[in-house]
Amino acid sequence: MDRHVIDGVPINQLLFVHISLMMTFPPLIRSQRLRACLVLTFASMVFPAAAEDLPATSTNEGVALQHAITDLTKTFGDRYPGGKDFLVRLDAMARLPQLPREDFEKLRREALLANPLVSGQPLLYVVRSQYRADHHNTETMFQTGECNTGSYEPGGPLKALDLAHNGDTRVVADPGPEGRVRDPDVHFDGKRIVFSMRQNIRDNYHLYEINADGSGLRTLTSAAGVFDIDPLYLPDDNLVFTSSREPKYCMCNIHIMGNLFRMEGDGANILQIGKSTLFEGHGSLLPDGRLLYDRWEYIDRNFGNAQGLWTANPDGTNHAGYYGNNTPAGGVVLDPRAIPGTDLVLCILGSCHDRPWGALAILDRRRGVDGKAPILRTWPAAAIDRVADPGTPNGGFDAFTGVNPKYEDPYPLSDKYFLCSRMTGQGEQMGIYLVDVFGNEILLHSEGAGCYDPMPLAPRPRPPVIPTRRDFKNAEGYVYVQNVYLGTHLKDVKPGSVKFLRVVESPEKRYWTEPGWNGQGVERPGMSWHDFNNKRILGTVPVETDGSAAFALPSDRFVYFQLLDENGMMIQSMRSGATVQSGEWVGCVGCHDERRAAPPSLTGINPLALKRPPSRLNGWHGPARMFNYLTEVQPVFDQHCVRCHDYGKEGGKKLVLAGDRGLIFNASYVNLWTKGTLTVVGAGPPEILQAYSWGSHPSRLTRFREGTNKHTDVKLTAEEMERIATWVDLNAPYYPSYASAYPRNPYGRSPLDDGQLGKLRQLGVSTGIIDLSFDRPEISPGLATLPKDDPRYKEALAIIRAGQEALKKNPNPDSPGFVACETDQQRERKYQQRVEIELRNRAAIRDGRKVYDTPPSAIP
Repeated sequence: MDRHVIDGVPINQLLFVHISLMMTFPPLIRSQRLRACLVLTFASMVFPAAAEDLPATSTNEGVALQHAITDLTKTFGDRYPGGKDFLVRLDAMARLPQLPREDFEKLRREALLANPLVSGQPLLYVVRSQYRADHHNTETMFQTGECNTGSYEPGGPLKALDLAHNGDTRVVADPGPEGRVRDPDVHFDGKRIVFSMRQNIRDNYHLYEINADGSGLRTLTSAAGVFDIDPLYLPDDNLVFTSSREPKYCMCNIHIMGNLFRMEGDGANILQIGKSTLFEGHGSLLPDGRLLYDRWEYIDRNFGNAQGLWTANPDGTNHAGYYGNNTPAGGVVLDPRAIPGTDLVLCILGSCHDRPWGALAILDRRRGVDGKAPILRTWPAAAIDRVADPGTPNGGFDAFTGVNPKYEDPYPLSDKYFLCSRMTGQGEQMGIYLVDVFGNEILLHSEGAGCYDPMPLAPRPRPPVIPTRRDFKNAEGYVYVQNVYLGTHLKDVKPGSVKFLRVVESPEKRYWTEPGWNGQGVERPGMSWHDFNNKRILGTVPVETDGSAAFALPSDRFVYFQLLDENGMMIQSMRSGATVQSGEWVGCVGCHDERRAAPPSLTGINPLALKRPPSRLNGWHGPARMFNYLTEVQPVFDQHCVRCHDYGKEGGKKLVLAGDRGLIFNASYVNLWTKGTLTVVGAGPPEILQAYSWGSHPSRLTRFREGTNKHTDVKLTAEEMERIATWVDLNAPYYPSYASAYPRNPYGRSPLDDGQLGKLRQLGVSTGIIDLSFDRPEISPGLATLPKDDPRYKEALAIIRAGQEALKKNPNPDSPGFVACETDQQRERKYQQRVEIELRNRAAIRDGRKVYDTPPSAIP
């Protein structure tokens, strides 16, 4: 269920205003004049002027330059005094039999550098090498104490380039020989710069501020054991940045992630405003004052093409998808910036397993929220063919690794002229380039290993301040759904069929192990057969007969919603997450509705869910808790099925439903996944799927009373049937926690180490994931090839029994008595320490006090 914004105003707020008018002033809202005003207002917001066309790009160098000179002359007049002379010189060259290459290059550089947007002020930039390749494009921080700290490399200084004075450069901030600067942002007055800096490999990236002339360096953040990057100034002079202050790891590997945080301009009262389970970065401002950022997160879907653009208010309310959340190729969209004077965005189309570079692109969201149609232009031009629409063949989530040259750090100077970093052709070196919509592309400056983050060191417009729409009580927010039947993927969903809405939390990953399970990607440790997430059901709420729902939701939880029928079986499910802040009200029009459209008129209609207090979440067969297959589902099979479906029994030849624990999962879990009984999405495609296409409705497991092998003698209670169906609808998870008791053993779960398993194989015992039973070692399928009087059998059985004893003393998190390994306990202590600091900061905001990482100070 997607939340929407129209011209900076969330649709849910417009709905509540509309509804409040109806409830408070019914005669007024029924007047024809007011209804007409409301219709015209909505129409003007939802149906803006047609998407603009960009000037045609010319592949003829002379024509491209002529168009740029003509445009600059028209736009800047006397501020571009050489325009007429440039055109005369260009015309003279065009009349020659052969274009004089050297003279043309000189003219092109002279004419384009005379652009006041380029030479009218210094350009700020960073000198550094490209980040070392790692697991993912977000992995550039190399935080201390993490898996890739050793990939950190010293960089270079923050500098200013003056193209009006022969390309002179000066150092603004020098991190020293072992340090590195990154991610600068210039204040609206052009007099201050905020940036991230690391002093050496033993340090982490922290935020600093400096005057534009290089004086007055000040420390803003200094927390130990976390990184702070990607700072940006807000219209109220506060700052937003990305940080690992909530320590969490990517679910498909072991790398530290980051969320959006906000702080006051002097570094006080740092507050988390983003709660997605992976990474939120490259924040910038839209003209209306909202944040635009790239976000990597996945629920019940593939990890690789799950990094689109999102928006949020600066207080952390109203996070909403913007573009690319369901795009299969081109589904990695980075570093977005609004193009001045337009509704367009300049961004990078990249790849999952790459650095944060790729193709430069112009995006027009009015043409769509996914796929190729919204992409107006790319550099290189052919890169647009790598973008795929949902449901079409594509090159996958790493489709843009083959782009050459690669671009990074886009910065629009106007609607036609852009700065960026781009490959110079010398290996991975990046230079500062000027790119325009006419087809011109010139290198402005290069030095050292590369130049990044180019931007004008000058004043710029300040967007409006969006008022705070939340409180800091750490309580709950409120969600309203107008009509769950309004949506794009609700085929065959009849009105009245949806009875409940289930709220499921997808918690963050706080721990990891070196060994993993390659079910889909790399689960480290193993979590489920083909997905990464663990789940917690927070509760279900009623859906009214008109399709509306309203409920209270705990703040700071990353959740998704499922529509259920009268039997509690899933009809449709979100595969992306949502959050609310304390005191926030947020609304959805429907379920996967068209995010660019207005909601249907509510004139004279009062949604039933708004006639009562918001529903309360009620857990699931008890208090909300992490879903554990072994305790929630296996008891149903033990009660009704194992008497037939067990090892050595007739039913077991087709399907084993016994609960014997193996190397990673138990026997029934593996059998259900491998024997075709489940229709679940796993870590599925990025596209939104149709209702009823997966889950308990189409799964054979929940239809065991049908077909030729009817189990009419099996009588399950309603609760037992619901437990099975709910497990399937949650995408058939297994473990409740990422924490591990055996972090060095196979899969991060096996009670036997590599040496013991190697010995079993030497003895002729198969060691597949269900070949060993640690509950009944003697019936382990892997022993079947050995006669019981064979000494090898006895030795092998002793090893399996050793695993049984290990699990008794130190069980996995699927069993009672689990205790996490010491490393995971340390990670949990750090996590809780950061939670305490977050709560301290919120208390300071409530009380009107200021707290800091350390007191603000200037650096000599």
